[in-house]
Parts: sequence; structure tokens; C-alpha cells
Amino acid sequence: MNTVDLNADLGEGFGSWKMGDDNALLDVVTSANVACGFHAGDPSIMRAVCRRAADRDVAIGAHVGYNDKPGFGRRFVDVEPAVLRDEVLYQIAALDAFARIAGSEVRYVKPHGALYNTIGSHEDQAAAVVAAVADYDRALPVLGLPGALWLKLAEEAGLTVVHEAFADRAYTPEGTLVSRRVEGSVLHDGREIAKRCVAMATGSAIKDVEGGELKLHPGSICVHGDTPGAVQIAQQVRKSLGDAGVELTPFAA
Repeated sequence: MNTVDLNADLGEGFGSWKMGDDNALLDVVTSANVACGFHAGDPSIMRAVCRRAADRDVAIGAHVGYNDKPGFGRRFVDVEPAVLRDEVLYQIAALDAFARIAGSEVRYVKPHGALYNTIGSHEDQAAAVVAAVADYDRALPVLGLPGALWLKLAEEAGLTVVHEAFADRAYTPEGTLVSRRVEGSVLHDGREIAKRCVAMATGSAIKDVEGGELKLHPGSICVHGDTPGAVQIAQQVRKSLGDAGVELTPFAA
């Protein structure tokens, strides 16, 4: 039987400002990328999401990002590598405290937004993120886009690397994500998204942005929680995967 993990970015509110329906998504996904207070989130939200994830046996991952709440972590920050290393380490440890209080623990690390994209090719920042994970716990898997430089460095450092695909994002022929600034980069048709996810999970090709065939082999598929109809799309993805005989299970159980 084919197996795949389904992850979503959660806990991305701040104070009284809310984003997405964390509770509903926690009933759908098998892994939760929880914001650690830098690009979004705050201590109370982190604690609440970790508790709810633990109650549902959903794996908790540290969704680390630049220290940039006004930009939601989607802007490049020219931070010194040593500072970035310590900021990432700080985020992992903070979330792990709330996860442990909930009876679980941080089981993997996934960068967010601009940091995720930057360390795909920026060697100094990539090395800084890898160093932070290695300093905290070398047993923690890291989740990212195939071909990213930071995953290569993570493998060299002895970390476990898990490849990720995105349910609702358009891909270039090279297997990279189409920029959010480009029209059509984010998909909204739930049936088409679900069909793509089944193809990804079963080794079939999807269409890239130029109409070519692209095969992805993800260990985890990300469904975004901040797009219109996110919960319904995630539910449709989960049902379609199950109907296709794909078992949903955390990659970091």
C-alpha cells in the first residue's frame, strides 16, 4: 500500500488576530507545522495547537521562519548566519516545550515562507538552519523541497531528509514552485488539487506550469490553511487519497 503524510501550516494567528481553522485542519492532517512565534504565532497559540495536535495523534513540527511578523515571514531578511542559527534553535526549543507539556514532542522541522525559499540556494543561511537542527537534536527529520541546497547540507550533516510536495501550488518544469507573485501560482479547484495529490502519492505525473509532465515522490504533501476553502480542499484531498488506497500516516511518528 502507498503511504503519505499530509501536513499543514497551523498556529499562524497572533493575539486576537486569527488565520485559518486550526481545529478543523487538525482533524484532516497527520502532521502540523506549528508557527513558533517569529513569522506568526504566540506562546498561547503554540500551547493550544500543540495540545490539540497531541490529542489527535498528529505529529508536531517546528515551522521556523524569519523574525518578521509584519511580513508574515514572506520577505527575505539579510540576517547574519550565526544569528539565524540561534533564532531557529530558539524557535524549535520554544515549541518543543509546549509539545512536551501536551504529552508529545517536536518530531521534525520545516522552514517557512521566504526562509524556505532562500535556503534552497543561499549557502550561508542554509548551513545556519542545518546547524540549528543539528545542535538541538540530530534525530529530528527536516522537511523541504527536493533539490534544495539546505537538504543536501542536512544529509551531509547526518540528518534525515524528507521531501515535500504542495497540493495547491503550481510547479515549474524544474520542480520548483511558481512564485506567488505570478497569476495562477496558487490553485483553488478542490477536485483538481485532490487529483494532483493522488498522482503525487502514487508515482504518476502532474502537469507543470508549461503543460509538461512532472513526477514528484513526496514523503509529505502540504495543504495550505490560509487559502479560501482550505478546510474543504483538505478534506477532499484526504478522501481522494483514501479512495485511491493511499494510507495517511505521519512520516515522523
